[in-house]
Amino acid sequence: MSLFDKIVAAITPPESDETRFEARRRARGLCAPGDWLDQVIDHHEQIEAAFEEVRSASQPQTQRSAQRKLATLLTGHANAEEAVLYPALADDGHEAHAGLGYEEQAATKVQLALLEKLEPLSQDFLDKLEHIRGAVTHHMYHEESSWFPDLKTEVANAEQARIGARYTEEYQRYVDMATA
Repeated sequence: MSLFDKIVAAITPPESDETRFEARRRARGLCAPGDWLDQVIDHHEQIEAAFEEVRSASQPQTQRSAQRKLATLLTGHANAEEAVLYPALADDGHEAHAGLGYEEQAATKVQLALLEKLEPLSQDFLDKLEHIRGAVTHHMYHEESSWFPDLKTEVANAEQARIGARYTEEYQRYVDMATA
């Protein structure tokens, strides 16, 4: 973890598990089965499980395989948000949220590339993985606590359907291609 990262972490401690759980519960309450927000939260849960799979791997090959799966999920999810949800946020007057979302996801992609250079199962690898997980968890909390619930409640139903179809298309385009 860089000095800058340590300073930021000290100034902005992570949300508690209870706070994140409550934000997710409230966001789920806004979902219809299979709509874009439901898909986003499902993807967040898959990403959390993928982080745990990487962290708990006991063999280098298993950890690398789990790491590639995590990277695929994160990139597919980020691409869909960047192509569909962040432009919708900006169009709805939430330009700062959209800009921050792009920045955080770009930083995560850089950190994932740096993780690839580290020796599996090493302490450096696990430290970098935890740093990435913490940043992603914080990012997901922002999306689930306010950004996406606001978008869900402020945008007309016809636009919600278009957002949902486009989000699904963008996510599947990357994930299907990456796993083919």
